[in-house]
Amino acid sequence: MPSEEGANEVNQQDAVPAENKTEVKTSPVKKTKPVKMQLCRVLLLDGTEYEVELDKKAKGQQLFDMICDHLNLLEKDYFGITYRDPQDQKYWLDPLKEIRKQIKGGPWVFGFNVKFYPPDPSQLQEDITRYQLCLQIRDDILKGRLPCSFVTHALLGSYIVQSELGDYDPEEHSADYLSEFKFAPNQTKELEEKVMELHKTHKGQTPAEAELHYLENAKKLAMYGVDLHHAKVRQDEKDDSEGVDIMLGVCANGLLIYRDRLRINRFAWPKILKISYKRSNFYIKIRPGEFEQFESTIGFKLPNHRAAKRLWKVCVEHHTFFRLVSPEPPPKSKILRLGSKFRYSGRTQHQTRQISALIDRPAPNFERTLSKRFSSKSMDAAPGYAPYREQNRPDLSKLPPDMSASADAVGAGKLPYADDVPPQGDEEEAAVQETVPPVAEPEVNGTETHAAPEEPAPPEELTNKVDDEIPNVENAVVDELESQVKHGGKALHVSHTNTHTCTPSLPLVVHTKVDS
Repeated sequence: MPSEEGANEVNQQDAVPAENKTEVKTSPVKKTKPVKMQLCRVLLLDGTEYEVELDKKAKGQQLFDMICDHLNLLEKDYFGITYRDPQDQKYWLDPLKEIRKQIKGGPWVFGFNVKFYPPDPSQLQEDITRYQLCLQIRDDILKGRLPCSFVTHALLGSYIVQSELGDYDPEEHSADYLSEFKFAPNQTKELEEKVMELHKTHKGQTPAEAELHYLENAKKLAMYGVDLHHAKVRQDEKDDSEGVDIMLGVCANGLLIYRDRLRINRFAWPKILKISYKRSNFYIKIRPGEFEQFESTIGFKLPNHRAAKRLWKVCVEHHTFFRLVSPEPPPKSKILRLGSKFRYSGRTQHQTRQISALIDRPAPNFERTLSKRFSSKSMDAAPGYAPYREQNRPDLSKLPPDMSASADAVGAGKLPYADDVPPQGDEEEAAVQETVPPVAEPEVNGTETHAAPEEPAPPEELTNKVDDEIPNVENAVVDELESQVKHGGKALHVSHTNTHTCTPSLPLVVHTKVDS
């Protein structure tokens, strides 16, 4: 039995005043806020819509990965997601930023498109990737972004029919079996008859083989993979007028300049030392030629600040993807930096080819969409998008026959195209006849600054062959541009600071910021 003293000790402990006792307060359980979801609608290249719900704070990469998983795409670095602003200007969704901060209150309606057109589609590993590229090119042709001659329309159309219907069978295919297909913006009965004639010659080709032939011919077209931007250039350095209307085209091999739908000049990436923009002006710094002593800077006037920044971003992305072994690393310095922090963050073409070579899976099964369903929908008809402007469609029927490169002429090396590497010597400034469709003008204003590149020629496996014959066409704008290239670009001199170089193992490329 416990002693009385022990019992007294227990009672004394129980008798401690209440004010001396410490109360243990438990913190209330924090209620987790419900995740706000947002419905995304994405128009795919085959004309179908893909709907998915995302967290409102989701970044672009999450949506991009979900689309690629839905399509069963592994070679996804050539593709991107597009959206349009209230002025109906197209932008590429940044995968590293939140979606809501990019569309800024607009509808969550997007498009899945080819962002980087591979110069050699045969190097793509999987048929499903080539099929998606075919769908993009077909859409480019139907919207007038990729002009073709009659012969090219017929040849490409015959490969489409072979891919979707197989071999020509006179018992199964009636005289109007091509009526459901759409091959060209201004399709005629004569074109359908020519497609039928060529379709008969493709007997035995599988859908994958027909699509590969389609791409091999499409890649030779002058406007293949060219992203166009409106700009102006002054005729005289002392002239205060707005200048001459031109268009700047960005492609795998550099910057192209067009006037009156003719290509008048080309600046290949190895020829360009730096690219920059300041307010609504876009600048390229050119490496001196063989008989020139000074570097030169050429300036172009864009419609507004946002247009200049958009062009600069497209140039940085194309240059990095096609010319570098790996992307430029982000700066490690935490010092306050002026200007844009934008860097291309995806894989380069060199990296994606290495990774694609490791793909080890059976060829994925997928259904090829019929052309009649493909042509019934377009990005312009998607909810939240402004209707397509019919007045901006080029009337290819009014073009002279020599202004559209046929597949036969290009294949024989008689006509140049946008995918060749920079020509040597005086050929750099040769004007070449090429057609270019008009593009809608942007309508926004703003201010900001920046810049980029320098490098030697790329490794041999990253270059393309150049055509032997490049016709010279006299054009006044060539003289205008040459007048700016001379004198070391003094009239358009821009000071550059905060230079960043890639690692020594990579080709030297300088991305610079321009301080205002």
